[in-house]
Amino acid sequence: MRDFHDLKVWQRSHQLTLEIYQATQTFPKEEIYGLTSQIRRASASIPANLAEGCGKQGPTELARYSQIAMGSASELEYHLLLSHDLHYLDDAHFTKLTTELVEIRRMLNVFLHRLRSE
Repeated sequence: MRDFHDLKVWQRSHQLTLEIYQATQTFPKEEIYGLTSQIRRASASIPANLAEGCGKQGPTELARYSQIAMGSASELEYHLLLSHDLHYLDDAHFTKLTTELVEIRRMLNVFLHRLRSE
């Protein structure tokens, strides 16, 4: 069992989730149960799955939950693109959020490789 607070990838994904919540506050009200909800859930799923995996026994379980977090990161990447294409996110927010997401995905990939070699 690990303390998820110590993982840099968890810290970065938690910070991204906070930024996502702030960025989606300006989305149209008719999207509250649609894209706004989807993008927030996909974002929160990344650190949530890392936290859940840390509560399990052994690197195999943590790797499984980290892989789920990676899937959520891919989903979020699409939602950010869709939000940008619908003009809900301006260029600056889109670039900032996707740049951070790409870095988190890279960190998750490195983390997964380490876990699988343990």
